[in-house]
Amino acid sequence: MKFKLPDTLLLLIAILFVFSILTWIVPSGEFDREVINGKELVVADSYKEVASNPSNIFDFILAPIKGFLSSAQIIVFIFLVAGSFGVINETGAIEAGLQSVVIASQKNKAYKKLVIPLLMILFSIAGATFGMSEEVLVFILITLPLSFALGYDSVVGVSIPFVGAGAGFAGAFLNPFTVGIAQGIAELAPFSGWEYRLVVWVILTTAAILFVVVYANKIEKSPEKSPMFDIDKTSKYKNQAQENITFASRHRAVIIIFLLGLVALVYGVNAWDWYINEISALFVCMAVISALVFRMNSGVAIDSFVKGASEMIKVTFVIAIAKGILIIASDGKIIDTILNAMASSVDGFPNAVSVQLMFGVQTFLNFFLPSGSGQAALTMPIMAPLSDLIEVSRQTAVLAFQLGDGLSNLIIPTSGVTMGVLTIANIPYEKWFKWMLPLFILLSILAMLLLIPPVLFFSWN
Repeated sequence: MKFKLPDTLLLLIAILFVFSILTWIVPSGEFDREVINGKELVVADSYKEVASNPSNIFDFILAPIKGFLSSAQIIVFIFLVAGSFGVINETGAIEAGLQSVVIASQKNKAYKKLVIPLLMILFSIAGATFGMSEEVLVFILITLPLSFALGYDSVVGVSIPFVGAGAGFAGAFLNPFTVGIAQGIAELAPFSGWEYRLVVWVILTTAAILFVVVYANKIEKSPEKSPMFDIDKTSKYKNQAQENITFASRHRAVIIIFLLGLVALVYGVNAWDWYINEISALFVCMAVISALVFRMNSGVAIDSFVKGASEMIKVTFVIAIAKGILIIASDGKIIDTILNAMASSVDGFPNAVSVQLMFGVQTFLNFFLPSGSGQAALTMPIMAPLSDLIEVSRQTAVLAFQLGDGLSNLIIPTSGVTMGVLTIANIPYEKWFKWMLPLFILLSILAMLLLIPPVLFFSWN
């Protein structure tokens, strides 16, 4: 009998319960914090034990509710974007566009071979430059039917944007939310040392693409080898990809509107610091314009918007409970205790070993704080001076942070984005974990190897 994890929601509730128990076991402690340039930073060597604040039954019950309130912005973002996609999907433009891609790939097999690498490179660049994370939830709605249309499965559909952006996020060379914040805290010039980070990005992105391409080729030849073989049979995205729709001029117009919207998204994020609110408004505008251009009945457009948004209800519950887990740990005052213990464990080893331990610490801590900017603010005030003591450059400490934070985002169940994309694709967490684990190990080994050169072979300041 094969072991099977419970439904995603039950799994997260179980993790929430475990964290509630940990607040009774792990001693409570806090670092002092100070606000510098608008950022709340941890004061190094200021850890102290404080009165315990263990969770009770009411805290356990209220945690998901607090998670909803804390995640309200991302939840509204998901509803608005999903509703907008509902309107765009109702036009049939995406399905018709996908069929044109499939037809082109059937005429020339070389085109099909290029789809996964090219798209993953684009998503990796997005992760490396403007820190694409929550935005992946938008593109899953496109890459899932595309994957099915090309003869692959939902794992490939999720991997194209999620693993692509994740590899870029981990090996980022210009990401302001990880590299920028961490270097600022470590008192390094903004985005300095980008040359070696570019090497790291190329290696991680190449490894991720090769892994996904090899898997996709295997599934194309033997679909039954997919861990999602049975579940994918009833996927609405698979049925959507199989619909026969002529690519008419109105469809082309909607596609053009959609592509222009994506260009506006990239430009707005980079030039005008757009975030969730602005991106949500952009997609609503895209939906309205698409409906007008397609001459869609207003009642049909509204029903499509509501239907698209309603399909994300479970996703929002997943995100809220994942956030509730972090609230329990934070309110129980155990995160700083874990951070202090992990940071102390790094000292006293040879440099090449210490930097690997720093990577391990950041990876472990990301389970408790799956936020790049949040983890930078929490750990870098400690890791930066610690790197001075163990004679590891601060650039290397920043690299250890971004690798530990970025790679673990692809597999941890406390990440709302991770659990959100899996819920959208209807991929059970245990199936994703089993599929992702070899790639995570491969990328982690590469990360550890890439941390060695700046310690042993060149000075990276």
